[in-house]
Amino acid sequence: MDEPVLGILTLYLNEQKQLEERHIYQKMIVAGKKLGLTVFVFTPQDVDEQHKRINGMWYHPESKRWTRKWTRFPTMIFDRCRIQKSYRFEQLKRFRSKYPKLLYLNRPLRNKWTIYQVLSTVPSLKKYLPDTRLYSGIQDVQRMLKERPLLYLKPINGTGGRGILRIQRLRSSDGVVYVEGRDHQRQVIRPQKMTYSQLAGRLSSWKANDRYLIQQGIALKLPSGRVHDYRMLVQKNGSGVWSVTGCAGRVGPVNSITSNLHGGGQAVQMEDLLSQWIGDKTRIQHIRKEAEALSLEVAAFLEKRYDALCELALDLAIDQKGRIWLLEVNPKPAREVFHRIGDKETYRKSIVRPLEYASWLYRKKAGIKLPDSAAQPPEESKTEEKKDA
Repeated sequence: MDEPVLGILTLYLNEQKQLEERHIYQKMIVAGKKLGLTVFVFTPQDVDEQHKRINGMWYHPESKRWTRKWTRFPTMIFDRCRIQKSYRFEQLKRFRSKYPKLLYLNRPLRNKWTIYQVLSTVPSLKKYLPDTRLYSGIQDVQRMLKERPLLYLKPINGTGGRGILRIQRLRSSDGVVYVEGRDHQRQVIRPQKMTYSQLAGRLSSWKANDRYLIQQGIALKLPSGRVHDYRMLVQKNGSGVWSVTGCAGRVGPVNSITSNLHGGGQAVQMEDLLSQWIGDKTRIQHIRKEAEALSLEVAAFLEKRYDALCELALDLAIDQKGRIWLLEVNPKPAREVFHRIGDKETYRKSIVRPLEYASWLYRKKAGIKLPDSAAQPPEESKTEEKKDA
């Protein structure tokens, strides 16, 4: 029997063929070898459809170099493609459409609005969801601000904190709101008063109609004035079962309305952050268990609804009363939050678990028993690497 081959499907970030998570892919390639799994990286641009082959990217740990090699289509595909506004994303959609019968570890998830709607149909999950509505015009903001003093506006397909606004109702000023946030390049929008007309103009320039959500704001400012939330990672393990890999807190930089690490946020141990925020150890233990149970239930439900999934990150808010709120679900999660808090074991698991799951899935399809094994990704290499060509 041939050794199973896993192709990590990703997208170049630019015309220089830069890869966002190349250091993660290196670790996956090395860890895969210890599991008897050959791993390479490719993008839709590397596919030769006429000859049914791929000009894949291969990492060699001995020389710490990347090379290219033509290869057949992989046995399985791990889709790590994030949304881009580029022709590359259009190529991705064509690839997915042309090759739907390949064995994917994970399928694309729907946008934030659709996910909110389907989760709202489950009573046990709906209670964790902030009131959320689709933006169709400034009147929606006005109507919702009459009910709630604080709102967030976010793109239905946004990532990394781009294009998010925090809107606060002002008691003393009728028709004026307090607005702050980040634009689509993650540049900070300083706190300022705006009329509804001015706000409508900004959202119109962003083409926000039917592409933005209005979400109930949760009070999450620490005594320092910085906002915080939590990133919970759940993954399929080497037995094909959803399991909690880990959770970490994130604290936004000064004057930021979001806590995203790419936007300058800081990673913090979950327990340390909850100790500042909640205090009571017994309550903290209960909150953590509830958050983990929620995350596993969400993952199982979404997989049943949308077919194959192998990992999800849930962004959770916990208010000062200890109530958990599910802010959004990310199907292509980063792992760096665990590296930044110094949790080496959770960081290792976050890298290895998709590979263990891929091995299990392959053997299940082939009717072969999966042996117990684990792989350790290598330490961060300080050696200069060859750039992708």
